[in-house]
Amino acid sequence: MKGKTILVSLTVVFLSITASANTYRPVIDLGPGTAYSINDNGLIVGVSGGHACLFDSTGGANTDLGTLGGSQSCAYSINNNGKIVGAAENTGQHACLFDPSGAGNNKDLGDLGPIGSMGSACAYSINNNDHIVGWASNGSGFQRACLFDNTGNGNNKDLGTLWAPYQFGAIAYSINNNDQVVGLAQGISVDSRACFFSPSPGLNTDLGALGGTQSCAWSINDNGKIVGDASIGLSSGVRHACFFGPLQANTDLGTIAGYDYSCALSINDNDQIVGYAVPPVGGFPPQFLPPHACLFDPSGGGATDLNTLIDPLSGWTLNRASCINNNGWIVGYGINPDGYTHAYLLTPEPATLLLFGLGGTVVALRRSRR
Repeated sequence: MKGKTILVSLTVVFLSITASANTYRPVIDLGPGTAYSINDNGLIVGVSGGHACLFDSTGGANTDLGTLGGSQSCAYSINNNGKIVGAAENTGQHACLFDPSGAGNNKDLGDLGPIGSMGSACAYSINNNDHIVGWASNGSGFQRACLFDNTGNGNNKDLGTLWAPYQFGAIAYSINNNDQVVGLAQGISVDSRACFFSPSPGLNTDLGALGGTQSCAWSINDNGKIVGDASIGLSSGVRHACFFGPLQANTDLGTIAGYDYSCALSINDNDQIVGYAVPPVGGFPPQFLPPHACLFDPSGGGATDLNTLIDPLSGWTLNRASCINNNGWIVGYGINPDGYTHAYLLTPEPATLLLFGLGGTVVALRRSRR
């Protein structure tokens, strides 16, 4: 009876928390640009003013990470060791390991062509083992998924692609701390397919779609959970955020009301998923409405507009949620109260963190009664 009383009490608290108007603290303005990645220590990277940027999470002084001698760069990922990767211009676009101090000692990670070749490459993800993935051009001019040599000595590995019709190229977007890699394989046209890259050559896995022919895997967590987006029919052309199940059917994560396209960009180790939704373009002249940042229910219960979970008087419109760390901190970009596109940081209210904890408590109580 005592266990039942505790469970009822926790349920009341659960309901009172979920009824709370604002789930997140006030939005932190990180300055002009887009934030693409946040590690578990709260370090944030992205792009600002055309250069890779280490954002100050207090909204203060950001660090310009420079380039490889050209004019443009972008930082896509930061691991818990503070290592930052992305792409930077030199003679072309090259994969880059950035100097986090901003002193300019950036490292060109090369491509998949002969040493000294002038090919292109981009690094999208780095795990806590300092293993880096992305894409690189090979000696035949194809774009292939790549595991980069983090020393910069050019011993990069082609991760392959899928069989026909998706054998013409590939991109690796995410690597977890177990060295599992996901991304996409490309067809000769615009078609692409979500792909799980195997360490054994030729054993990559087609992750399917949602009834259509196109998909992309953007993120994999340390539990092997994979998210991205996929076409939901053969003729509709609509794509929804997708929870990929290599051993089970894929799950349509849905979208928000009035928005027909959605995409899941990041999943943390607590299976919290973020991304964005895009409304249809209609009318004459066409009405181009902004995307909205979203949270997705991993069970397929639908999407939540992040803008409904912040203070409605804040003046912010959150357009995209690019990454969520294991503390539930979210980064992306949006329109700030002054009408400019700025990077942002969103952190949960203490009540939200308590809510996540209560979920585990309820499960534990149920198990103790068995």
